[in-house]
Amino acid sequence: MTALNERTASELAQMLAAGDVSAEELMRACLERVADREETVQAWAFLDPEIALANARTADARRKAGAALGPLHGMPVGIKDVIETADMPTENGSDLFRGQHTGRDAVCVAMLRNAGAVIMGKTVTTELANGCPSKTRNPHNPEHTPGGSSAGSGAAVADFHVPLALGTQTAGSVIRPGSFNGIHALKPTVGRIPRDGVLMQSHTLDTVGVFGRSVEDLALITDSLSDFSATNVSRYGDRCAELVSAIQQDILAPRFAFLETPAWAEADAGARKAIEGVVAGLGAQCVRESLPSPFDRIIDFHGAVGAGELLAYYGHHAEVSPHKVSALLKERLADAKGVGAGDYISALLARGPLNEALAALLDRYDAVLCLPAPGPAPRGFATTGSPKFNGLWTYLGVPCVSLPRLSVDGLPLGVQLVGKPGEDGKLLRTARWLDRTLA
Repeated sequence: MTALNERTASELAQMLAAGDVSAEELMRACLERVADREETVQAWAFLDPEIALANARTADARRKAGAALGPLHGMPVGIKDVIETADMPTENGSDLFRGQHTGRDAVCVAMLRNAGAVIMGKTVTTELANGCPSKTRNPHNPEHTPGGSSAGSGAAVADFHVPLALGTQTAGSVIRPGSFNGIHALKPTVGRIPRDGVLMQSHTLDTVGVFGRSVEDLALITDSLSDFSATNVSRYGDRCAELVSAIQQDILAPRFAFLETPAWAEADAGARKAIEGVVAGLGAQCVRESLPSPFDRIIDFHGAVGAGELLAYYGHHAEVSPHKVSALLKERLADAKGVGAGDYISALLARGPLNEALAALLDRYDAVLCLPAPGPAPRGFATTGSPKFNGLWTYLGVPCVSLPRLSVDGLPLGVQLVGKPGEDGKLLRTARWLDRTLA
């Protein structure tokens, strides 16, 4: 029998709604797993079992009182430690913010609470959601990185500490940990999930994403977080159909455009073989395609935008408190000073034509299919892995999902699907079909 903490969030939501399990019982099962495994995995930046259990009991009391219940009622959720929580510290993985209590919830956390979720704790992030590796280890092999910067969220869901978690992505910080940890991950259309109360690294690129154990899980939590109000940062004004409803619609023989993408040369032989196997298995449903220039420069465009905005948001920290900033981040900030205003503006302007080219391709296909990383999680902790297979899509603001359906050298590797901006529902519906086919 599957242990309670190992079930998908969608299964647990049904059990909680039916009263087959209480929020406290579920939380205890999750905390027992943490007690067994946290010394190895080190996924949590802050976790107080008494706070978690007290919040679970409050959820159970609401149920007993006959209060209206949300779709995530009683569901434990982990929150990446760059996202503000009123009752827990938000330290951003940095000595600059050690011990910080803002006393407020980010909008996305408030929305989770309104949906009935129980905030379990804060998951480990790399320093300021950037590239300096964290303490977290890959649960599939602790000698390997879990990826970053949403290291703790990816590892915690993969190791059955918590069924759902939030992450953020500026380059590859949701999709890559999803791939490395062997779980489902969604970076939605930029702005679908509100960023108010989330540490800002790049106002153009930063996107709140989600981790779960099924495509249904991704739809369930994202529906509870989607906000297309006038105050939201989304560049897309119309809300899509509810994602849970969207994925329940049948899709017959979807078509995929396979892109090697400009980072293909960096993919290792095992990853190439694995993804080529998927392409071959899909037969006529998957066609090799390419995008016109300047798609071949898209990695540089993402780098220019990211560097310019990184320097604007983080540069003062290195100047005012250099002893609290890692050598790696200082190096990146120094390199960012070499990005000229013209390079930055040109990179921003290139997004329009590139999105048009991608949209034209996706008029003929249901999704782009591509690698989510050069290979499985690298051994060691000098790096969190290359984000070059992700940053191009973050730059375009389009939705991406990673499905845990490949394995290379005994470690997980995802299959990445990409859709049109605003068409998260269609992307997840297509992903559900492929996920079941590959399973």
